[in-house]
Amino acid sequence: MKLGFIGLGHMGAAMAANLVKAGHDVSVFNRTPARARPLIELGAHEAASVGEACDGKEAVITMLADDDAASEIALGEGGLVARLPKGSMHLSMSSISVALSKRLARVHAQAGQRYIAAPVFGRPAMAAAGKLFIVVAGDPATVEACQPLFRAMGQKAIVIGTEPAAANLVKLSGNFLLAAMIECLGEAFALTRKGGVDPHAYLEILTNTLFSAPAYKTYGTIIADQKYEPAGFKMSLGLKDIRLALAAADSLATPMPVASLVHDHFLSGVAQGAGDSDWSALARLAAANAGL
Repeated sequence: MKLGFIGLGHMGAAMAANLVKAGHDVSVFNRTPARARPLIELGAHEAASVGEACDGKEAVITMLADDDAASEIALGEGGLVARLPKGSMHLSMSSISVALSKRLARVHAQAGQRYIAAPVFGRPAMAAAGKLFIVVAGDPATVEACQPLFRAMGQKAIVIGTEPAAANLVKLSGNFLLAAMIECLGEAFALTRKGGVDPHAYLEILTNTLFSAPAYKTYGTIIADQKYEPAGFKMSLGLKDIRLALAAADSLATPMPVASLVHDHFLSGVAQGAGDSDWSALARLAAANAGL
C-alpha cells in the first residue's frame, strides 16, 4: 500500500519501520527531519512536508504527541484535510481527545476522505517487535482495508465499534487504569521498602502470585530497579492522557475520583521537573513522600 506516516517518536518510528519491512511504500514526515534518517536507510521515502506525505497516498498514518500536534497536522493550512486525496484514509493512531476525534471524523467526511481511529497499547519495545495491541473504530469497510497495516504493526487489532471516537475513549480509559496501577504499585513499594523488604523479592512475590499480568511485571520491574530514565512513555504524556480522560468523563457526567488524584500526582511530578521521566516515576514521588 502507498502510505504516508507522520510522527516519528519512539513509537511512530518503530511502527513505520515495520510497515517498510512488510513491503509497503512508505513516505515519512517528522517536524525534526533527523528522526527520518534511519527509516530512509531502511527504504522509506522522505517527505519534505505534510502535503508531500499525503499526495497520491492510499492512507496516511499519524502518531503524534497531543491534540495540538494532531490538530495542526490534520486541520492546519496544507494539512491532511487539505491535501489527502478523496477516498483516501487517515489512520489516527495517536492518543488524542474524544472531542478532537469526533471533529476529525466529521471534517474528513465533509472532505470526502475516510477516517479511522486506531490508538495502541504497548511500549516502544512492543512497537519495535510489531506486537502492539491496536484498538480500532470506524467504518467497517475502511477498517477491513487497514487490516494489512494492523498486521504489520501489531499482534492483535480489536474492533470496538463504528464511531472512531469510541477507540479513543477506550485508549484513554486504559491509560487511566495503567496510571492508577502504577500509583498503587508505587505506594506499595514505598511501604514495603520502608519496612525493610527487598524490592526485587517483593516484585517476585507479587508477579508470581496474585499480580502476574504483564503490566505488573513491566512496571514493577522499573519501580524495583528505580530506572525511570530513559522514558518509554513520558510523565508529561501521562498527565496529558489523564487530563483527556477527565475531560471525557466530564462530558459524560462520570465521576472519576481516582483519576483526579492521579492527575494531581502527575502534575506534581511535572512541576518538580520529572516531565521527561517515565510515567512510572509516580513511584519515585510515592517513595519521596515516604521519606525514602
